[in-house]
Amino acid sequence: MTPYDIILTVLTILLALYLISFALYIVRVLKGPTIPDRVLALDSLGYDLAAFMLILSIYLNSPMMAVCALSLALWIYALDIYVAKYLEAKEVGG
Repeated sequence: MTPYDIILTVLTILLALYLISFALYIVRVLKGPTIPDRVLALDSLGYDLAAFMLILSIYLNSPMMAVCALSLALWIYALDIYVAKYLEAKEVGG
């Protein structure tokens, strides 16, 4: 077994684990008890999706997908800042 085969095996296992985590995050987004819980689950889902895209780009040897994953991570970070400001203003009463 070559190192390349070992890497492909590990990546295949990681892809399966990420798919399971996606299902669990979607359940939390749909059934979250509060808005911050849902936002946190959506945030985690987004970052896991970016990591999934990076793993998939390694698996498929496609560097363009890595660029898309980076831009997705930046958009998720911007969403975090926006939601934090919204929830802070709502809490203060503004």
